[in-house]
Amino acid sequence: MKNQLNRNHIQAYSKLEIIARQVVEGFITGLHKSPFHGFSVEFAEHRLYNAGESTRHIDWKLFGKTDRLYIKRFEEETNLRCQIVIDHSLSMYFPFDNNGSFESPNKITFSVYAAAALIEILKRQRDAFGLTIFDQGIDQHSQTKSNEAHQQALFESLEDLLTQLKPTENQQSNITQSLHELAERIHKRSLVVIFSDMFDTSDRKDELFDALKHLKHNKHEVLLFHVMQHHSEIEFDYSNRPHKFIDPETGEILKINPSELRNQYRKLAKEQMQNLKLKCGQYKIDFVAVDIDQGFDEILRNYLLKRHRMI
Repeated sequence: MKNQLNRNHIQAYSKLEIIARQVVEGFITGLHKSPFHGFSVEFAEHRLYNAGESTRHIDWKLFGKTDRLYIKRFEEETNLRCQIVIDHSLSMYFPFDNNGSFESPNKITFSVYAAAALIEILKRQRDAFGLTIFDQGIDQHSQTKSNEAHQQALFESLEDLLTQLKPTENQQSNITQSLHELAERIHKRSLVVIFSDMFDTSDRKDELFDALKHLKHNKHEVLLFHVMQHHSEIEFDYSNRPHKFIDPETGEILKINPSELRNQYRKLAKEQMQNLKLKCGQYKIDFVAVDIDQGFDEILRNYLLKRHRMI
C-alpha cells in the first residue's frame, strides 16, 4: 500500500516539474555553501506557535536549530510579478545535432528547463509568474498568478515546447515586434525575464533596443539572459576540416574551413556581444551572457540578485 501511494505521488508531477525541483534543491544546497547563503529562497516570516493551533505550518527545521516552535507566516499578497519570456525561433534550436535532453540541451530546451526552475523558485517565494512565448510575434501570453493550478498550466506549455525540437519550417524571430507587443500587454509593473539568443532578422538593430526601452519606459525591470553555446557560437571551436554552415532563419548556406575565418569570427562575435552588453547597460537592463553547457546556477543566482535589489 505504501509503495502504491508513493507511486501515485510521483505520477502527480510531470517530468519537467520533477527536474525543476531537483535543479532548485541542488541550487539551494549550493547557496548554503557560498557567499550567497544570505538570500532567502522561501519567502516567509515566523511567529511563535500558540498552544492549540494547527501544527501544519510549524517550521520543524527551525525547531531543530532553536528547540522552539515557530509558525511560518506567509504574505497574503505576492511580493513580485515576473513575466518569463522565451524566444522559440528556429535559431534557438541550435545545436541541431543535440538531442534536446536535459543532459545535452540546445538553446530552447535549456531555456525551458531554466524557466521551469525559475517558476519553481517564484512559487516558493509566493511571487506571481506568467509566461510569454514568441517567434515572429507573440504565440502565447499568460497573466501573472501565483497559485498551483497556474504553475501546472505553465509547465504544460513548457512541456509542449519540448516536443517542438525539430520545426518543419523556418521560424524567423522578430524580437522587436514581439517586445513592443509585450510592453503593451503587461499593465502592472513587473520583472521581465527574457531568454533569447537575440538573433533578429531585421537589419535595424537600433529598433531592437527601442523595444527594450519600451519595456523600461513602462516601468518594468528587465533581466536579459543571452542564451548561447559559447564554444561553437562565440569561440567558433570547430575542427579544421570543411564544414557546411546553414543560417537557420534565412536558409543561407556557407561552405568553409573554420580555420580560415576563426579569428575574424571571434572578433566580430565578441564585438557584437560587447555592444549588446553596453547598450543594455545604457538602458539599465540587466544583461547576463549564459552558456548552455554550464548548467542553471547562473540563471538562478542572477535572478536572486535582481530580486534582492528590487525589494
